[in-house]
Amino acid sequence: MRHIDFTPLYRSTIGFDHLFDLVDNVAGLNSENGYPPYNIERTGDDTYRIIMAIAGFNKDDLTVEVKEALLKVTAEKKAETETEEREYLHRGIAERSFERRFQLADYVEVTGADVRDGLLHIELVRRVPERLKPRTIAIGGGENPKQLEAKDVA
Repeated sequence: MRHIDFTPLYRSTIGFDHLFDLVDNVAGLNSENGYPPYNIERTGDDTYRIIMAIAGFNKDDLTVEVKEALLKVTAEKKAETETEEREYLHRGIAERSFERRFQLADYVEVTGADVRDGLLHIELVRRVPERLKPRTIAIGGGENPKQLEAKDVA
């Protein structure tokens, strides 16, 4: 994988170092082998869903963890105690352990996770605080506009 050198940009930008770190982290997160496959859906204006194909795993084998702005899904198949030994003629269902990471944007929260039909559904919502949402400011046409007066400091 190619590494991008942001050194020239550091000389001419201020306050964007977080963005460059994020790009480096995402590049590292996506270097995985693609297992298990997943979809990311937009289900509304501020709601999202991650769907992962987890054939062979049940909810006790899975861990969904959020730390700061990183969502981490791990699965580890517990050793089965079988009374009879199985002989596979073909084994195509990969039940290998995995760890998949997703970088979450600001104000994105995980609201739930569910396993249905061999798929892990992770629900997310973006909750922007009211103080950061755009708002319209009324323009007053008042007859008595307030006037600021400078105080003499003498």
